[in-house]
Amino acid sequence: MNFHTRPHTFVNHVQLIVEDLDRSLSFYKDILGFSVLKEEEGAVFLTLDGQKSILSVVQPENAKPKQPRTSGLYHFALLVPNRKELAKVLRHFISIGYPLQGASDHLVSEALYLADPDGNGIEIYADRDAEEWKWENGQVVMTTEPLDSKGLLVESAGSSFDGLPKETIMGHLHLHVSNLQEAEMFYCEGLGFEVVLRYSNHALFISTGGYHHHLGLNIWNGQGAPAPDEHHAGLKQFTVVYPSSEARDEACARLRNLGYGVQQLDESLFVKDPSGTLMELARG
Repeated sequence: MNFHTRPHTFVNHVQLIVEDLDRSLSFYKDILGFSVLKEEEGAVFLTLDGQKSILSVVQPENAKPKQPRTSGLYHFALLVPNRKELAKVLRHFISIGYPLQGASDHLVSEALYLADPDGNGIEIYADRDAEEWKWENGQVVMTTEPLDSKGLLVESAGSSFDGLPKETIMGHLHLHVSNLQEAEMFYCEGLGFEVVLRYSNHALFISTGGYHHHLGLNIWNGQGAPAPDEHHAGLKQFTVVYPSSEARDEACARLRNLGYGVQQLDESLFVKDPSGTLMELARG
């Protein structure tokens, strides 16, 4: 499945609430290699290529620490272009002693897991070639095995880390939701994503265009997990991009038919999922 050549719907930007903007910017700039693209309405938009922003951070008044056991961000995932770049990231983290929370082989990809200073989850990963992915009964085969760290580090021998490469994109977003069935209806019947893997009865992976997943949805913070209170560190909003205005309008019509209110602010359209997570619906 050559998903790269097919127009599809995907997540391309994530905005985080942080407690201390200077501390957060230091992490994203000094540890990961982002730079500031612009500041707008209190948000600092970060870039790797100097042209587009895939991540922004905002510090509200009375910012508070991240709340446990709520809906919202599990992690956002930065996709680097190849295995060598992932190896350079791993070597960099080892050299500076930055703690990793995990390192996994998912068959479709290899991934490193960490958190920013506010506890916002981050995955940095490299995909295996799509021709190597296995599909069974319409579902992609993914698992969680230990990463071959030694084998990966061989890829970066003699290379230095100069920040995440400019080709890095927001590969996917993984969310805690309060009800998996409601989330599936919203994201699939409403937004137009397709289920590519059901992980027992507690997680769901969805995508368009045959990708292994653009969104992960789970109830690991508990069935009925409440939305976080305003101003707590975590996910403020994210952006879903449609291939055309027509595709976005069709999604908005489906959402309204399901009873969800789509709000317009200037040229932008916004909607909240059943768990209270805000997203912008954009057109490519």
